Amino acid sequence: MNFDAVKNTLIEEAKKAGLKEYEVYFMESEGISTETLKGEISSFSSEVSGGVCFRCIVDEKMGRAATELFTEEEMKALVARAINNAKFIEKDDKAVIYAGAEHYETPKLPPIPEDSAATLKTRSLELLDDTIKQSEYIAESSQTGATRARVRMELMNSHGLHLSNEVGASLSFVQAVVEKDGESQYGIAMAKGLDGTEVADMPRKATEEALSKIGAEEIPSGKYDVIIDGERMRSLLSAFCSVFSGRQANLGLSLLRGKEGEQIAAPCVTLVDDPLYEGSPMQTGFDGEGVATYTKKVIENGVLNTLLYDIASAHKVDRESTGNGQRGGYTSDVGIAPYHFYIKGGELSEDELLSRMGDGLYITELKGLHAGANAVTGDFSIESFGFRVRDGKKCEAVRSFTIAGNFFELLKNIEALSDEVKFSIATSFTVFGSPDVLVRGMSVAGT
Repeated sequence: MNFDAVKNTLIEEAKKAGLKEYEVYFMESEGISTETLKGEISSFSSEVSGGVCFRCIVDEKMGRAATELFTEEEMKALVARAINNAKFIEKDDKAVIYAGAEHYETPKLPPIPEDSAATLKTRSLELLDDTIKQSEYIAESSQTGATRARVRMELMNSHGLHLSNEVGASLSFVQAVVEKDGESQYGIAMAKGLDGTEVADMPRKATEEALSKIGAEEIPSGKYDVIIDGERMRSLLSAFCSVFSGRQANLGLSLLRGKEGEQIAAPCVTLVDDPLYEGSPMQTGFDGEGVATYTKKVIENGVLNTLLYDIASAHKVDRESTGNGQRGGYTSDVGIAPYHFYIKGGELSEDELLSRMGDGLYITELKGLHAGANAVTGDFSIESFGFRVRDGKKCEAVRSFTIAGNFFELLKNIEALSDEVKFSIATSFTVFGSPDVLVRGMSVAGT
């Protein structure tokens, strides 16, 4: 059955069952991935999957069921299962099938990549060859890889709403491992796409990062002024992302509950959620419930404007959904997640930010981040790696120290930001980004 046949069968069966409000959500995904090791392709995967989820309201409860078997008999059974599942729902969330918005933004998506498996394999091997040429210290355990993915979604419901979107992205990576003076270190570089200047520069960047770690020293415990590299700050943002969820706040699991309209960060901090970020291959004009998405400043000049809501969590606090009810797949229930979620850049270059700090630490690696972060309290204690900074200049590498603090206090104590926002690679609708941030007097546990 094609999707039109699936929809028609489900609609007919829903009407036979006397359902007044129902929804059909379809998702189809396809991906290819390759990796290299020791001069050859070490792994290859190709996957195509798809399925449909049917939701309906029965006695003010939301029932749902999903399947990847597209037969007429299975579609009829799907409706019956969803109706039956509604009987066992114990949540008191208001059940809503969204009627639709007056306007939906149209994403300006770049072309969806169509690189073949052969192209991905060839590019991975070329990157490995380029990495080996970077240094005599490159080890056999160095790896490279390339991935391509495409996702298509359709949503229609009993209110006449019918939305669709198709997105895709490709990325490549290099993990350079060096062995020198009896020590082994690694460096990682990732880039969108399979070619271009950024991709071609990955072997050099990864190798230089690995070599810079050789001979790293330890530092004494104390209070240090620190600059957290944008890639690490975005990782912190990812680890504490749930504190901005309206659902978590309603459950009492976020200290931002009831803080909308209050100053929660330094005046230089503006946190943006943008589902239509220009140039991103993963944009969407609607969320997993059919609500129109839009760009919003979650924090503006330090003030919390809004948390992120889906329909149910917004209803509990008499608000409107912010269009953040995302679905991880056709079998997934609706969950709250951001899109391009990033701290807006400041006005200083990296060199100017280093000069402003003077002496301190430049943190370039966080290990075991999620294990060392408590999103409920905001506390974190994370093993780190970086460089000493003296007179505004990066100096020797330092290792085996732990930074400790509180995410909410960290937001308040950001003194300045660099002008470049460093984004993670888009492989889903959620992407994190941050500039480098300067924070004074952070607790560091060393030797």
